[in-house]
Amino acid sequence: MSHQSSPEPVSILLVEDNPGDVRLIEEAFKTAGFETVFHTVADGTAALEFLREQVLSADGADVDLMLLDLNLPRTSGFEVLEAIKDETAFTSLPIIVLTSSEATEDIVRSYELCANAYLTKPSDPAEFAELGRAVEAFWIDEATLPPVPS
Repeated sequence: MSHQSSPEPVSILLVEDNPGDVRLIEEAFKTAGFETVFHTVADGTAALEFLREQVLSADGADVDLMLLDLNLPRTSGFEVLEAIKDETAFTSLPIIVLTSSEATEDIVRSYELCANAYLTKPSDPAEFAELGRAVEAFWIDEATLPPVPS
């Protein structure tokens, strides 16, 4: 899925309950050099509802990538990963866990639940731009991803 030569924006489902982090992440991707469309939800329940509506709707928004926090209200990031792992319509969606946790058990559990990558949120707001560029370099420019199911 190289978007370098494509005018289509990259569609990202951002699952994040902290408005400050939402702003930093969105700004980081604006400076990363590719056009993005964010679908932002503040908890895991809303993320799963969004994905189900997208799959069930013929005109639903295609999602190229999910950025998922683990510490969410209502339905945690781990519960979202479990639901996605069990729902075949979602299993090809690349998921990057983007969280403040550096706990080894959180990292291991995320990968066991089929997360594609685990990134720790930078503590310095200026480092978010580098994070956006790193995600672009690998996930947008280099990785070949499966087609979005229709």
